[in-house]
Amino acid sequence: MDISLVIPLYNEVESLPELEAWIRRVMQAHGFSYEIIFVNDGSTDGSWEVIEELSKHNPAVRGVKFRRNYGKSPGLQCGFERAQGDVVITMDADLQDSPDEIPELYRMIKEDGYDLVSGWKQKRYDPVLSKNLPSKLFNATARKLSGIKNLHDFNCGLKAYRCEVVKNIEIYNDMHRYIPYMAKNAGFHRIGEKAVQHQARKYGSTKFGLNRFVNGYLDLMTLWFTSTFGRKPMHFFGLGGSLMFLLGFIALGFILLNKFVHIYNGTPAPLVTDRPYFFIALTAMIIGVQLFLAGFIGELLSRQDPERNTYKIEKEI
Repeated sequence: MDISLVIPLYNEVESLPELEAWIRRVMQAHGFSYEIIFVNDGSTDGSWEVIEELSKHNPAVRGVKFRRNYGKSPGLQCGFERAQGDVVITMDADLQDSPDEIPELYRMIKEDGYDLVSGWKQKRYDPVLSKNLPSKLFNATARKLSGIKNLHDFNCGLKAYRCEVVKNIEIYNDMHRYIPYMAKNAGFHRIGEKAVQHQARKYGSTKFGLNRFVNGYLDLMTLWFTSTFGRKPMHFFGLGGSLMFLLGFIALGFILLNKFVHIYNGTPAPLVTDRPYFFIALTAMIIGVQLFLAGFIGELLSRQDPERNTYKIEKEI
């Protein structure tokens, strides 16, 4: 099979027939063998009934129905597990992503040799203050932390992957925003970008609010930390704790040394506990010990992980 299309959706009953017809026209025009995997994320508007009807007329249509709304990431993961095509393409179901982009995305994977190609909505039909501006700030941060400098839009729903990529990553929580970063951490470094057409929403309203940007930053920090220190937490907590303890210990030593000098010379000196530096130094030492213990406990937990020595193997003879 040439292409697997994975399309998670939530309450998109109006757009599904038009989207399926559009995809079918593109696939037939280019002679692709394909499947469309619609993942119904707990829709309450009759979307599943439409998917069932579409599958009767088009054998390429497949469907997965969640009992409740889980989110986009579980929908993508479920679709990736079932995808059989050489190239896996994801898109949103709201008709804002154009199926006409599919042939070029497929070519970039098969002929240009990319592992992953992410869409870039150069011209967006979204509100400036609530979506465009936060999106620019979010993507700038993601580029900095991930080291993937050539991507302008990490969160674009229109992406293409070699099948091996989606079979070697696990999407959970709201991590779909960082699939390129996750692919890079899994050893897939040929990541490209294609400017794609973004269309105004034709039916319904957006399912995402401003809280997705706050959650997005938290997820990004989680992914950065786990990818950098997930197997070696002591390198992060232990180093920080040791430095803080050392600074506090040295500061406390100077305070006590100053006290002993005054005693030796017979000159009056304030009580150690009357000096704020004593409590600052003591607090630094306590925090340092706590950070070190956090790293130690994290190291013990890491050693109990059943997949601590599981690595991605590309080839084996």
